[in-house]
Amino acid sequence: MSSCYTYILLCDNGQFYVGSTDNLERRLQEHQKGIGANFTKAHLPVKLVYQEEYKTIGEAFKREKQLQKWSHEKKAALIAGDIELLKKLSKSQG
Repeated sequence: MSSCYTYILLCDNGQFYVGSTDNLERRLQEHQKGIGANFTKAHLPVKLVYQEEYKTIGEAFKREKQLQKWSHEKKAALIAGDIELLKKLSKSQG
């Protein structure tokens, strides 16, 4: 069974890009080549800073859409694994 992923890239401009894929290695290569996403193409190079694994692309895509709504600060807390800050930011956005 193949895995699917939700991932976060750190772009050259300091912003995060959130995506999902069924082939993380290929997708990262595409981003670095400027293929497929205009945002990352304009802000190369990019660095993979976070990933989550899912059984289906539908689950990964659903998580992608959730993370895209998060603030930069909340994404940074997730990437850093700062659960307390993540909880605090989640409550303040409630």
